[in-house]
Amino acid sequence: MDFSLNDEQTMLAESVARFIDHEYSFAERQRIAESEEGYSERIWKSFSELGWTALPFVEEDGGLGGSAIELMLLMEAFGRGLVVEPFLATVVLAGGALKRLGTPEQKSRWLTPLISGDLQAALAFTEPQSRFDLFDIATTARLSGNDYVLSGRKSVVLNGGAELLIVPARTSGAQCSEEGITFFAITGEAAGLGRSKYRTVDGHRAAEISLRDVRVPRANVLGPVGGAASALQDVIDEATLASCAEAFGILCALQEKTVEYSRNRVQFGAPIASFQALQHRMADMLIAREQLRSLLNWAVMLRAAGAPEARRAVSAVKYQVGTAGRRIAEEAVQLHGGMGVTWELDVAHYFKRFSTLAILFGNADYHLDRFCELAGRA
Repeated sequence: MDFSLNDEQTMLAESVARFIDHEYSFAERQRIAESEEGYSERIWKSFSELGWTALPFVEEDGGLGGSAIELMLLMEAFGRGLVVEPFLATVVLAGGALKRLGTPEQKSRWLTPLISGDLQAALAFTEPQSRFDLFDIATTARLSGNDYVLSGRKSVVLNGGAELLIVPARTSGAQCSEEGITFFAITGEAAGLGRSKYRTVDGHRAAEISLRDVRVPRANVLGPVGGAASALQDVIDEATLASCAEAFGILCALQEKTVEYSRNRVQFGAPIASFQALQHRMADMLIAREQLRSLLNWAVMLRAAGAPEARRAVSAVKYQVGTAGRRIAEEAVQLHGGMGVTWELDVAHYFKRFSTLAILFGNADYHLDRFCELAGRA
């Protein structure tokens, strides 16, 4: 495989890095995270103007036709910058559902304003009992006249305060069956829709969603009735790989900041970088980081090529993030000493975001089991 970037991909990576360096300092990030909205409208519009919100969509839908490679470059830079804007929730998750299942009219209604930065959206796919099982859906949708009536609960919905919610619900089948899953688009003002919004430990926003006989017109059904399970799995696989790229960007920043700190921190009259025991630990961090880089590149290339083993590769990367990646993050905190857990130092906030990403879409144990299951089917 050729892992080198072409000219357009190199320009993308450089432009995102420049934006983070010039427009998204740690102090600015903290100010945005502590604001009432939890993200900056100005920054979000800049994402749109720079074409980043259009990146993963085909040109026919108003996008730029980017692949998993371009998305990886963007998310890695967002990880380095600790970006709190809801790109993963709105563009990758909700946008991913719309681009796969929406009709031309539905895309014009919701995907076009999402790409232009005028619409925030969320994919409410998890439930209190479901843990990492995508198809454990107890939320029901029954047909009543020209509407579907939805009842149930959704939990830890990323960007759950958005104007548009994409909700998988069960129109038929057993609670954990892959059959009978249907997607619905619900606007924020729908009667019977309840939200409890909160700030997550990593500075982002989420919500608990309750649906009490929420009426959704048939025009808001996305994709085939009862046949959206494969689309849900594909959306989550794409989002899982994007989250791994963001986690990798965080780990790169943590490793580099730890090396820099060790060169400046003096103990017993010498920089701690001169201590052999700490050199060994930082060398292990670098090796683990580069191993993760190779695995991430492999999975992204498979995903971009549409290879059948791409799904298994996604689980391999996610497992590595949850094991070797966690060791890198923990070492970074420990080598900074007590400073590594202070609110004022960015290392602590990198660690919090990484810890969230490590269990988002499934922890290491889950993805190890999934990798073995998919390998058995090959």
